[in-house]
Amino acid sequence: MRDIVKIYARPKLNEPNLLAAWPGVGNVAIIIATYLTSKLTFKDLAEIDPAYFFDPTGVLVEESIIEEPQFPQSRFYYRKSDKPGGKDLILFLGDDQPATKGYELAHCVLDVALRFHVKRVYTCAAALTRIHHTEMPKVWGVGTNLAMVQELKKLNLKQKGNLQIAGLNGLLLGVAKEREIDGMCLLGEVPMYASRMPNPMAALAVIRVLANMLDLEVDTADLARLAEETREKMKQAAAEAMGQYIDYFTQPIWEQGQENEEDDGEDGEEE
Repeated sequence: MRDIVKIYARPKLNEPNLLAAWPGVGNVAIIIATYLTSKLTFKDLAEIDPAYFFDPTGVLVEESIIEEPQFPQSRFYYRKSDKPGGKDLILFLGDDQPATKGYELAHCVLDVALRFHVKRVYTCAAALTRIHHTEMPKVWGVGTNLAMVQELKKLNLKQKGNLQIAGLNGLLLGVAKEREIDGMCLLGEVPMYASRMPNPMAALAVIRVLANMLDLEVDTADLARLAEETREKMKQAAAEAMGQYIDYFTQPIWEQGQENEEDDGEDGEEE
């Protein structure tokens, strides 16, 4: 680990939790992690050397000059609790997920966490459902053991018996279970048809639950505004798509035939 990880600080942390985030469906985890860094004060803790886990496939060129290969960052930050005796927080933020060495990266992240005596790991993700974008997303909760699940039930989070959490936002917790570290994942509902769009609505729902679990005071007003703006954009896009659909399939038959005749005539003239 010494060759792969650079430690920038060695603070004495009080029973710290680890919150880890990578890009994923709806970018739910990344939106949450970056929002927390914008609203709360974090300090640099450590960084993982990306060259071991990532292979650049090209380089950028600026004014005919080739730039050095660029790697996604994998960094740790820490925050001391504002409350006496409160648990501190370590935040891991990964810019990207490696193509092949995800399992090794998960172990590396946990190695750093254990170095600072982390007892519990949190991740966030998206739960793809048939929810409509105008509905308020619910939050699902899953844990690495029965005790974690019981704790989530007390928060009245939606329970889902069987599901799959893709990528490192899920894999990290599987590795944590291998190493007998408690872990939880909070999943915000995301419409199946909008899986490729950033979803601050789901992120907002999750961050409200997460802040309560981690005893954080976070002003979510800006994220709420972004969520509402995104919801309106989705509504407009859906309305435009529906309008085009209706226009196409309700066009009178005689107009469609006329267009076909005109197309045939144009083809004949060109020949």
